Amino acid sequence: MHNILQGVNKDGERLSDDEKTLITEWITNNAERYWFSKGGPLRPATEGGADVIVIDDPQMPGLIPLIKKLTPNRPVLYRSHIQIRSDLIAQPGSAQADVWDFLWKNIQQADLFISHPIPKFVPHTVPPEMVTYMPATTDWIDGLNKHLNRWVSAYYVNNYNAQCRARQMAEIDFGNRKYIVQIARFDPAKGIPTVIESYAEFRRRAEEEQMQDIPQLVVAGNGSIDDPDGNAVYDETLELIEQDHPDLANDISVMRLDANDQLLNALIANAHVVLQLSTREGFEVKVSEALHAGRPVIATLAGGIPLQVKNEVNGFLVEPADYKAVAGHLVQLFKDRELWERMSQAAKTGVSDEVCTAGNALAWFYLAAKFSGAADQGGKSVGVQGHGKWVNDLAREEAGCPYEEGENRLPRWFTRQEDLPRTTQGDIRGKPVDLKEN
Repeated sequence: MHNILQGVNKDGERLSDDEKTLITEWITNNAERYWFSKGGPLRPATEGGADVIVIDDPQMPGLIPLIKKLTPNRPVLYRSHIQIRSDLIAQPGSAQADVWDFLWKNIQQADLFISHPIPKFVPHTVPPEMVTYMPATTDWIDGLNKHLNRWVSAYYVNNYNAQCRARQMAEIDFGNRKYIVQIARFDPAKGIPTVIESYAEFRRRAEEEQMQDIPQLVVAGNGSIDDPDGNAVYDETLELIEQDHPDLANDISVMRLDANDQLLNALIANAHVVLQLSTREGFEVKVSEALHAGRPVIATLAGGIPLQVKNEVNGFLVEPADYKAVAGHLVQLFKDRELWERMSQAAKTGVSDEVCTAGNALAWFYLAAKFSGAADQGGKSVGVQGHGKWVNDLAREEAGCPYEEGENRLPRWFTRQEDLPRTTQGDIRGKPVDLKEN
């Protein structure tokens, strides 16, 4: 379903009726056996169940009608955190329209539709009053982001290299050579072939310009239980290097890793440049984490990434698959130390609290309070009327603490544009890529 909704499914790939039935039956059976049973989280609140329920992403909307049947007035909030190709959903008979119809019959019974802050991620069938915006978030003091000193970083890079040796993969020459990194799942939408081609083009240009201290490339990420393409994309990446760039094989390290937050932290925080060359994207947390670590980011104009990277301020934005532009910017960042330091400083000081725990907690506490608090005469919570507003803005305005001039926050211009229909192509194209303003 993810691949179809993002428009990266294979030609002719659709969700079959049998698969829809299997999903519905699995949800229903597990709900009745576990979640609605005595002491379960979906029992009525008077019996110890949840007061407000959040359904996250397209796997589980089948729970919504079951919840509403048992407790019609209990608030259910739907959180959509992937890029959805609403333009393809608007095409009758498309694979995307078919999947969305299957999901929407359940999602429409929710009380709120919470999307990444990109209007084009919201299908046209969702009523405007139901829509609010909230970015994906991370925690600055957990293992993915906390400061690691040089000794600790070396420990985790050595851990990475041990895994490389076990798979006969190129290791990172930590402390002796710089490196470029992309941290992402091995997913068709993550643009990994573009990463490889960008590095190959960069190496050609580096040789032409007689650059010294040539960096390595690291492409790594954790596996995921909902990542059916991981093995195939990983194998295709190795095949691409072997067939097209065998001369670079000793300088490219490609690894699928076991979950280890500190290891990913060390790889990002010690990289010279971080790439995020996705062809489809929601709101990429790894971009926020790289910027927070002071790493300049070269990323694509895909999904919500242009909200995070300010072109020519804390990194560069390029068109998806434009490996030559990526290579050119890599040359800039490796040749011009002053440019790198300026972008690094802008990155580490320019990340909004909206994308960390504080902003996330504010948004969810606000929604929980609004939906579990005052009720109308029928006993149903008043909740929130979305109308395309940001949850953080609603919360701060109601608290009497609106954003002040100069305060870091994600740009708002595109969610205010009335001339951008929700059914256009999924990337942000309503304004030039100089996204330096709010």
